[in-house]
Amino acid sequence: MSVQRHEQPRRRDTAALVIAAGLAVIGGVMLWDSARLADLGGYSGVGPASVPRVVAWGLIGLAGWTAVEGLRGDFPQRPAQNPAPVLWIVAGLAVQLMLLHVTGFSIATGILFAFTARAFGKRNLAMTIPIGIVFAFVVWTIFSQLLMLHLPAGPLEQLFFPGG
Repeated sequence: MSVQRHEQPRRRDTAALVIAAGLAVIGGVMLWDSARLADLGGYSGVGPASVPRVVAWGLIGLAGWTAVEGLRGDFPQRPAQNPAPVLWIVAGLAVQLMLLHVTGFSIATGILFAFTARAFGKRNLAMTIPIGIVFAFVVWTIFSQLLMLHLPAGPLEQLFFPGG
């Protein structure tokens, strides 16, 4: 008695093929760019273009391997992705970049802190924004007043350190 198995045919993994294409493009760009570098290897043959070429060929090799595995469908099933947390963090970075020179470091970074906390599950922005502003103000104070490094100052920083 023979038992017939109904195996589902393996499907190609489109995500793996996209990753393989990306690796191949990056490797190709590195090879092209290293070809433009002067060959100063001297008697040893090792110069400024040597390491980029090795890395580029490594990336191209990984691209080929990833493509073969993607075509064979050998990658394990990935769990469903939840893009919302990533979008909250990206939105926080965008808001910080837009507000940094308008509101200063503390307020802009406090908003980034709150958006990141939201991405990690803390939903109360009314609580996390002030906490983030306080933390960011402490960081601003350490960098600008103690280390004498320049971070954008806004109305909050001007309130406590006029001219600082």
